[in-house]
Amino acid sequence: MNQGKNHPQGFTHMNREYTVAIAGATGAVGEELIQLLDERNFPVKELRLLASARSAGKTLTFRGKDITIQELTHESFSGVDIALFSAGGSIALEYAPSAAAAGAVVIDNSSAFRIDPDVPLVVPEINPDAAKAPKKGIIANPNCTTIVSLMALAPLHREFGLKSIIASSYQAVSGSGVEGIIELDEQVSAITKGEPIVSKVYPRQIAFNVIPQVDVFDEGDYTKEELKMLNESRKILGIPELEVTCTCVRVPVHRSHSVSISAAFEKPITPDTARAAIAGNPGIQVVDDPQKALFPVPLDTTGQDDCLVGRIRQDKVLPNALALWVVGDQVRKGAALNAVQIAELIASNKD
Repeated sequence: MNQGKNHPQGFTHMNREYTVAIAGATGAVGEELIQLLDERNFPVKELRLLASARSAGKTLTFRGKDITIQELTHESFSGVDIALFSAGGSIALEYAPSAAAAGAVVIDNSSAFRIDPDVPLVVPEINPDAAKAPKKGIIANPNCTTIVSLMALAPLHREFGLKSIIASSYQAVSGSGVEGIIELDEQVSAITKGEPIVSKVYPRQIAFNVIPQVDVFDEGDYTKEELKMLNESRKILGIPELEVTCTCVRVPVHRSHSVSISAAFEKPITPDTARAAIAGNPGIQVVDDPQKALFPVPLDTTGQDDCLVGRIRQDKVLPNALALWVVGDQVRKGAALNAVQIAELIASNKD
C-alpha cells in the first residue's frame, strides 16, 4: 500500500506574481505557510510577514532571504493581493475586514467567518468553485478535524449520497499550539522522574491519558469543536439536512489527527465500492490491509500532504453504512496546506 507523500504541485507557468501577507507569521501554522509557499512554488512577488508588536523586528527566512516581521495593523495590507490569516478568531475579526477593504482576498484559518453565509468555506479538493468571487473578500478555512474527515467522505458522498456521520476524533496536542506539546513532554518527563504533574493547557493530565474535551462546552454539552463538525460539514458538502454527532478527544500524540467514523448513505455501499470511489481522488489515499497491519496511524501522515483512510468495513448497526478510520496532519492539510491551496485557486482564477 502507498503511504502518504508530499506532492508539491506548484505553478509550471504564471501570468503574474502576487504580494502575499501572512498575519500570525510566527505561529506554527504561519511558519508552515511560509514553508509551503516555497515548496509549492507559489508566485510570490513580495511576502509581508505580520505578527504582534513583540515579534516585530525579528526575521524569518523565505527563499533564502531574511524578511523582517512587521507589526500587524489596519494599515498593513496596502498593495496586498492575498492575505493569509493564522492569528486566531479575535485577530481575524478585527483585521480581516481591513485587509479585504484594501483589496486583498483574505484566507482565514480561524473559526471567525466559517458559518457566515456570505463567506465561502472551502476545501479545494471538494468545493473549489466556492472560492470564486467571495462577496466579502474573505474565504474561510475549515476546522482541521472537519477537513481530515471530509477528505475521505466527500468522494463517497458524490457516489452514494451521505446521510449521517457518527464520529470520534483523536486529536494531537499540537492542535493546542506549541504549548500543548510542551505540556505533554514535561508531564512525561515528570512521571519518569517521580515529580509532581502540572496541568496548565489541559483540564486534566494529558500524559498517558486521553481527555474527551477539545475546546469549550457549548449547547447540549457538546464542545465547540464537535459542533464545528456538524455545521461545517453541512456547509462544505451542501447538505443542510446532514445528521452529525461527534465526540472530540485529545490524545497524547504530538501531531496528526485521527477520526473514527460511521457514515450512512442513501445508496447501498460496500468496502470494495468505497475503496474504488476514493481511489484516484487527490489528497486522500487508501491504506487498508489490516491482516498485514496496514492502516493509517498519525506518524504516517505527520509532515505529509495527503490524508490516509483505512479500516474500511461494513457498519453492523446502520443500513447502507460503513465504518472507517481517517488520519491527516492537522497543521498541514488541516490548516496551512489547505489555505495555500485556496490561494492557488485564487491565483488560477485571476490568471
